[in-house]
Parts: sequence; structure tokens; C-alpha cells
Amino acid sequence: MPHSVLDNPENCRFELSIDADAIAAAYYRMEADVLVLIHTEVPFEFSRAGFATKRANGVFAILRERQQKVAPRCVFMANYAVHHPEYSDLIC
Repeated sequence: MPHSVLDNPENCRFELSIDADAIAAAYYRMEADVLVLIHTEVPFEFSRAGFATKRANGVFAILRERQQKVAPRCVFMANYAVHHPEYSDLIC
């Protein structure tokens, strides 16, 4: 079953379920109409397994679908944006 990223606005984060007990998360806050990505986490035991990239792929796919402007302040997400110029029109 493919992993998919979901927006959890109540907790201001995007979530990628890894297993029954673990998620990879991308936390955000809203500033006017811009979604600001502020922090990302992958549980240590799942590091280097590709979940951070899967999470970023899903987050940016959601943002593209919404045509949501984004300010990636988290280092990982900022680097992802730099390496994926197809999202440059969304970046603030």
C-alpha cells in the first residue's frame, strides 16, 4: 500500500504514516495567505529510509493542487524546493 501525506490542520502539520505508531511530520503555520513550513520530523529509527522525501513529495503535491503559496523555512523543505524548480511558482 502506498504511503500518502495528509494535512492535519488541527495540529498544523502534514503527516505521512510510517506504521501504526509512527509518522513523518511537516509542521507549518499560516501567515496571511502563505503556508510557512517551519519544522520537519522523521522518527530516528526510520531515518535514511526515504520517508522525508516521500513526505516532501506529498506536501508539495498538496500545495500544488491548492495553488498554495509556501515559504519553506525548514532547511529540509527549503532544500527540497531548490531541487524541484517545478514548484518555484509557489515559493514566497
